[in-house]
Amino acid sequence: PINLGSAGNFAILSKSGITNVPPSLINGDVGTSPITGAALLLTCPQVIGNMYTVDPAGPLPCRITDAPGLTIAVLDMQTAYTEAAGRTNPDYLNEGAGVIGGFKLRPGLHKWTSTLLIPTDIELNGSKDDVWIFQVAGTLTMSSAVRINLSGGAQAKNIFWQVSGAVTLGTTSHFEGNLLGATSIALLTKATVNGRLFAQTAVTLQMNTVTVPLK
Repeated sequence: PINLGSAGNFAILSKSGITNVPPSLINGDVGTSPITGAALLLTCPQVIGNMYTVDPAGPLPCRITDAPGLTIAVLDMQTAYTEAAGRTNPDYLNEGAGVIGGFKLRPGLHKWTSTLLIPTDIELNGSKDDVWIFQVAGTLTMSSAVRINLSGGAQAKNIFWQVSGAVTLGTTSHFEGNLLGATSIALLTKATVNGRLFAQTAVTLQMNTVTVPLK
């Protein structure tokens, strides 16, 4: 699997802010760095965990100021992205020509050299110790009401999506795994995530639920 380092403690980690249309529910820690805490627009009741900022701005009274810790976490997030992007010799290349609705995806390294669209439900089938790494050279788009389903004991903590472009999860969709985004991650209305959102720009929420998977 990809080593997330201290970033693994977070449900959402963003370098340039987290916007939110309430109510959202985040089960896990949240952090923004290096941008000011004023760019973290979740409120305390919406986070079951700690909220970290680099300065005294941000949600009160639950905000914790920890610039050094956030700096390390963001570096770990970037290192994890680089590690995922650097994996070579994919087991699967350009499946479905970048459109994978209805697919059952086995463990291993999956690579797409352009965009990836998930228009209908997909299934990740494998054991509890199996690992999936998805490399996407372009954008990742998941259509509305689409689900990623796990079977055979597969666990969200062992699923890693490395995406070079923007990520969009459609209305009421359900996503599984750790999203390592080079740019933005946008969750549309009532989309849910069992995993983590790591964005090197912004995370956009609209009445979403994000839950850190069991370790």
